[in-house]
Order: sequence, then structure tokens, then C-alpha cells
Amino acid sequence: MDAYSVDFAALRVLRLVHAHGSFTRAAEALDTTQSAVSYTIERLRRAFDDPLFVRQGAGIVATDRCDEIVAEAARMLDRFAALSAPRGFDPGRAEAAVTISCNHYERVTVVPWLMHALRAQAPGLRLHIISSTVRGKEQLSRGESDLLIGPIRIEDAGFFRRRLMEDIYVCVMDPANPLARGGLDAARFTAVPQAVVTYGGNWRSAWLVEMERAGAVPNMVAELPSPANLPQLLTGTDLIATVPARVARGFGPGLAVCECPFPAPFGIDLYWTGRTHEAPMHKWLRGLIAQAATEV
Repeated sequence: MDAYSVDFAALRVLRLVHAHGSFTRAAEALDTTQSAVSYTIERLRRAFDDPLFVRQGAGIVATDRCDEIVAEAARMLDRFAALSAPRGFDPGRAEAAVTISCNHYERVTVVPWLMHALRAQAPGLRLHIISSTVRGKEQLSRGESDLLIGPIRIEDAGFFRRRLMEDIYVCVMDPANPLARGGLDAARFTAVPQAVVTYGGNWRSAWLVEMERAGAVPNMVAELPSPANLPQLLTGTDLIATVPARVARGFGPGLAVCECPFPAPFGIDLYWTGRTHEAPMHKWLRGLIAQAATEV
């Protein structure tokens, strides 16, 4: 097979199989059949004179040659997507969908303001919000999301970053809790019973990391995947919880807020890839997201 017969559609299939490590999951992402994916990969094997993927245990792994091809193909695909994007963009007339990968913090701070702004300025734009947990970088690189917002650091080439905001951790509790008036030092904070938000997965809040570095561990009596129901959980108890300051502000007057001995300052960044870097709509949307972060 002539290598010059390879088109962008075939390279996109290759990229997805490589990213997912599975013909089946790549087919699902493309909304096509596994046999169609297999046929395309077989064509590419002949074109590049390489097996591209080999069986290993229950899965597949890419050959070194495949890694090289995918790295170059990704740059070409992203550049072509940028070149083929419309040059002009009118927010009021735009009809499109954008997928944003983020977690609870961003959903209660940036997303509400952004949604209000979109309804006023670009009602034809639709937001699809997915949970990033610890998979945000993977989702972005696979094209499962267009944008990633979160307190993470991606140093790899091919990703673009914009700092949106900074925050610290604070403690929240029932207003009747004596600690709400007396404050918290490190020793008291370590001893007091706590409801710890773990957010699921292997990600750990920065205050837990900072506390561990100081040689301390919290007195955890409850573990939660999200801070969403903390007001109901803390009210009427001696428990405290540690959450970002902007999340605590959203709880309203029902909970008392005080400084945390391990404030662990952190930043929230916006990430995207070359696939959307030059697209006028995405440039406009990234600016709107930055404005939303400023407003909140």
C-alpha cells in the first residue's frame, strides 16, 4: 500500500487506538464498529510496514515505530484542525458544543458565571461538563475534552496553560462549635475530629500534603468524596472540615469559617491543546473563562 494514500481520518483512528490502548474503546470514541477500526489499522500497517500494535497479555501495546508515527500525526492533526477552523467568530450566531473537564471546585466557582455569560452572549454554545478526577490530562490529550480546568500542573509539550485564580484552604464548622471563636493552631487542628473530603481517586488535597510534611495526620472520623453535603453533615456536630476558601464562601452563613493552620495555597489553571489553540471560538471562550475566574 502506498504511504501517500494515508489520510487524516486514518491517522485519527491510529491516534485514538494509541491513546486508549484498545480497538474497542477507540471504536466507541469514534462511534463506529471495531471491525472498521481494525480495517483501518491493517491498512496503516501495510502503509508503514510495521505491526504498530502487538498483543501483550490481555491488551495491546504500541511499537516504537507507532509511538513515533503518532507523535508526528498528532501535530499534523492538531495543525489541520486549526487551519480548517472558521476564521471569523460571531458569539451571537455560533452553534457549537464544547466539553470542559473539571471537578467540584470549578463547577461551583467558574462554571455558573460562565454559563450565565454564555446564555447572554452566545446562546447557541452548549457546554458539556465532565468530571476530570485524576484523568483530566488523559481526557484532553485524547480529545474527550476541549478544555481542562483544575489545580494540576502539566509540563508536557503540546499543552497550553493559563492561570485563572489562586486560593487557600480554610476550616468550616457549625457556628456553635467553640473552635469557631477560639481559632485553630496546628496541635488543636490535628486533634479535632474531622470530615475529610478525598474527592475520590489518588489525588490528595494540598492541605493534606502540607500537613503530612509537618509530620501530622488529621483525626479523620468521616471520609467524603465531595464537599457538596458538608453543611448538612457538620451542622449540630463537633466535626470540622477543610475546603478551599471559595467553596466555603458558597456555603453561606450556615457554617462558620476560620483560618486553617495548613492553608496550602494553590492555583487553578486552564489547559488546552494545539487542536483548539488557534480556533477563534476557543480563543474567545478562553477569554470568557478567564473573565469568569476574575469575577468569582
